[in-house]
Amino acid sequence: MELLWFLLGLVLLVVGAEALVRGASALALPEVATSIIAALRGQRDIAVGNVVGSNVFNILGVLGLSSLVSPAGIAVAPSVLAFDLPVMIAVMLACLPIFFTGSLIARWEGAMFLGLYAAYMAYVLLAAQQHDALRPYSAVMATAVLPLVALTLAGIAWREWQGRRGG
Repeated sequence: MELLWFLLGLVLLVVGAEALVRGASALALPEVATSIIAALRGQRDIAVGNVVGSNVFNILGVLGLSSLVSPAGIAVAPSVLAFDLPVMIAVMLACLPIFFTGSLIARWEGAMFLGLYAAYMAYVLLAAQQHDALRPYSAVMATAVLPLVALTLAGIAWREWQGRRGG
């Protein structure tokens, strides 16, 4: 009898997980479409509000609810603390010059952020597969790409700060 209950619970878990994924996909696609259409129509406030609101809810709501439901809390993997958290802090700092430039994200800045996201995803995929290219990829990112991005963002912030101070 216990085996029957276990199998029933397992089936319900799989069906529930499938429904959750389908529902999340159905909710996410309209959100992305709304943000893109709002940006194309020049309604940047809606696009930015959609992104910020979604991220705040995902971090605070989903993580908070998950930790409340979990009997032992949620363990944070050492790799998150060693890599993902510093990347999130770096992205937050990278957004600061945008606040100095009149809250305007130029196309080249958007392309840079999109490129950085692609580089991050490439790193995550290489790390997950423990690929041989991970070490040289990490070296190139750490010694060339990230310092160049940091210098670019620092230059933008400095130029804007000097312009505001002198004007």
